[in-house]
Amino acid sequence: MATSRIASARRLVIKAGSALITNNGEGLDLAAIDEWARQIAELRQAGKQVILVSSGAIACGMQRLGWRKRPHAVHELQAAAAVGQMGLVQVYERAFARYSLHTAQVLLTHDDLADRKRYLNARSTLNTLLRFGVVPIVNENDTVVTDEIKFGDNDTLGALVANLVEADCLIILTDQAGLFTADPRKNAAATLISEARAGLAELEALAGGAGSQFGKGGMITKVIAAKRAARSGAHTVIASGREQDVIVRLARGEALGTLLISQTQALTARKQWLADHLQLNGRLVLDSGAINALREGKSLLPIGVVAVRGEFERGAAVACIAAEGHEIARGLINYGSSDSRRIARHASHAIEGILGFVEEPEIIHRDNLILTE
Repeated sequence: MATSRIASARRLVIKAGSALITNNGEGLDLAAIDEWARQIAELRQAGKQVILVSSGAIACGMQRLGWRKRPHAVHELQAAAAVGQMGLVQVYERAFARYSLHTAQVLLTHDDLADRKRYLNARSTLNTLLRFGVVPIVNENDTVVTDEIKFGDNDTLGALVANLVEADCLIILTDQAGLFTADPRKNAAATLISEARAGLAELEALAGGAGSQFGKGGMITKVIAAKRAARSGAHTVIASGREQDVIVRLARGEALGTLLISQTQALTARKQWLADHLQLNGRLVLDSGAINALREGKSLLPIGVVAVRGEFERGAAVACIAAEGHEIARGLINYGSSDSRRIARHASHAIEGILGFVEEPEIIHRDNLILTE
């Protein structure tokens, strides 16, 4: 059963929403944060690794600045977030210190996870913190984002963090019991959906759609986050953060809230991530022999590359296209654009003679490549 997979999850990402962290948007709910720290400490004692994705910086900043009304100007929201982060750090540090746990503040933007180098750096840092037994507290770096700060955006961040560290489970704590068949605030006949497959289009319709009043309440972002998390094999639970011992009970496999199941295997999930999340920095034009090799599940060798288009560095995501222009595959390249041009149409054993070094015999390894045609 999927609930048993939650119970066996070793690495969990927990996202706590603003409505839970703050007292109706007025300030931090210290009792709630202390309770989550206690439960996460219990998970740590059970050998589980936990990353907490936290909202609440703006609300905390508003309280510190004496603002009663949430501002609309982006620069004022960013200022509130900067002030609020100081309060969040102090509160989390005190809460977890009671259980002899260290915390670490990690501020990310979506650009950090879209850029390959910054993505690898963020992953390395988070993995190192977890290895040292630290509980990372992740938040979007609202102080520097240029787009309007939107409620519920940390749902997406939670999913991307789950992808980043290859978590087994994403737990989204909210002020609702889970996903219902209709808006329970408007329809008394609405029933809780206890389990479904992540990514179903029907779930987004039930959540209200992107432009609906219900969607603005944040459930649509949670359903989409579950779909994103599923791409790296993580199951998602949407549950009420006000449920007694909710984190501990979910980690034990108890059926609470809505469980959205990932049916993606780990290797497939990694390749789906390559397909869905990386911006393409260049193109390789392949001959027919190379195209057939990719279709057979083989790596791409430089001898099969006819032309290299664009400028990129080693590790960039590039498209592999046929001569007529349609995309065959995409993947992470082992050589920068300049070196790729020099070794194109040459056998692998000639790479060292041409470049003076060899990174890999393949220009793209099959483990870092996915067919897209």
